[in-house]
Amino acid sequence: MEIMKNIPTPEIRFRYRLVLKCSLAVSLLLLIFAFKFFPHLEKGKYDFKTTQELFTLEDIQQTKQQDRTPPPPKPPIPIEAPSTDVLEDIEIAATEIDFDAVLESPPPLKYEEKKVVEEPVYFVAVEEMPYPIGGIPAIQKLIEYPEIAKRAGIQGKVYVLAYINDKGIVEKTEIIKGIGGGCDEAADYAVRHTKFSPGKQRGKPVYVRVMIPVVFRLSDSPA
Repeated sequence: MEIMKNIPTPEIRFRYRLVLKCSLAVSLLLLIFAFKFFPHLEKGKYDFKTTQELFTLEDIQQTKQQDRTPPPPKPPIPIEAPSTDVLEDIEIAATEIDFDAVLESPPPLKYEEKKVVEEPVYFVAVEEMPYPIGGIPAIQKLIEYPEIAKRAGIQGKVYVLAYINDKGIVEKTEIIKGIGGGCDEAADYAVRHTKFSPGKQRGKPVYVRVMIPVVFRLSDSPA
């Protein structure tokens, strides 16, 4: 069964026109009423003044971009140039081996024997200790009192360690305790140039090290 569409009738169309005319008339009446009872309309006051925002200008330093150093140039590729030199004729000697030839034997190698010098062993205490020939005064006679020590009033004892061989000769010395002012050097010189009687152990001369005190005293000082 087909549904019948609602087709507007002529009466309904007539009502549309009537409603439209009535609405226009009502709107006109309302405008007339508004102009009659409210002839003067006051405009509202608006404040267009606004607070001005303050801002500061900063000096922007212009930066320069540093130019980067260019990379080193690539090394040139070596190109082999044609050679203009003319090779001279080279004579090649004969390379044949003569098996019948008699060869002389080379001289024997000479081996040099290295002598290992062993350091002597110095005794500290032996049966007969070395003693300066002429006694301690023999050492004192070789001493020259330094002028610097005299002016500075330096005096005292310098202890010299003497290394004496089996013949009574001083081979080396060491300053164990000094007083300065040139006295150490003077005491070392006197001990080195003093002859000693060799030290003996079981009747045989041996190497001995001896501590020798050398006295420096000014003549006007009390003994």
